[in-house]
Amino acid sequence: MKVRPKRLQKGDTIGIIAPSSPPNLDQLKRSFTFLEELGLSYKMGRSVENVYGYLAGTDEERLEDLHEMFADPSIAGIICAGGGYGSARYADKIDYQLMHEYPKIFWGYSDITFLHTSMNVYSDIVTFHGPMLASDVGKDTFSDLSKKMFQQLFEPMELHYTEEISPLERLSAGVARGELTGGNLSLLASGIGTKFEVDTKGKLLLIEDIGEEPYRIDGLLNQLRQSGKLEEAAGFVIGDFKDAEPKKRQVSLSLDEVLDHYLGHLGKPAVKGFKIGHCEPHFAVPLGVLAELDADNLSLAILPGVE
Repeated sequence: MKVRPKRLQKGDTIGIIAPSSPPNLDQLKRSFTFLEELGLSYKMGRSVENVYGYLAGTDEERLEDLHEMFADPSIAGIICAGGGYGSARYADKIDYQLMHEYPKIFWGYSDITFLHTSMNVYSDIVTFHGPMLASDVGKDTFSDLSKKMFQQLFEPMELHYTEEISPLERLSAGVARGELTGGNLSLLASGIGTKFEVDTKGKLLLIEDIGEEPYRIDGLLNQLRQSGKLEEAAGFVIGDFKDAEPKKRQVSLSLDEVLDHYLGHLGKPAVKGFKIGHCEPHFAVPLGVLAELDADNLSLAILPGVE
């Protein structure tokens, strides 16, 4: 079992970092009100406002922010300002032992998937796939359910996802139990063949993405198939695939046909329709904890992510 971080208390300080691209600073500032409503203080990483091309500062600066937040005893948890691109560039320089020795809440998604995967494997800690400050919290569209998901950081709670939250559809029947892993499909595929590739053996694999046409999702899933990652998984939690309509080709397979081709015939439980990913509401989940996917009754139960 992965190490679960300590729960947050009112009055705790959260570290804010931008591990990938420069965040929208206006939206980031708007998100601070929500942190204050949660009873939290915050401390900004030094490179959050830096701009180095499409990156929030150099790799060294962003890496230093990550290390400093984990090493600083006054910081109770870390929430990413946004994603974009760039977290994989320094994954091989991260001090994973530091994170193992000082496990803290680490929360983000999208490009942050590369960090989730590498921390789950090398630091052996539970991390959180959830909405980020500038990308989500600071927008007018940030929903009540998305806000509510942050409560799992203050109290160990089991999460239950049923059709009361959104319509779900079974691709393949059955019940599977295992650690929940995964995240953004593009990032999972880009890790294949590196020492940071996702470990799916006996696990429930979560996938989501944004702006990828069906042929692109086909290629990404084929990469996972040919590397054995789909065959090794116990089941599939299919999140939101925003803007997945064909654009380049008028004649195309649909997203549903692609998902069915790769995941519908493996004889493993697979359910789609989860509002997890680049969507509102965004149902935040811990990665690295035990979960049960019941494709027969269309439900997902996840054990607590904090101690």
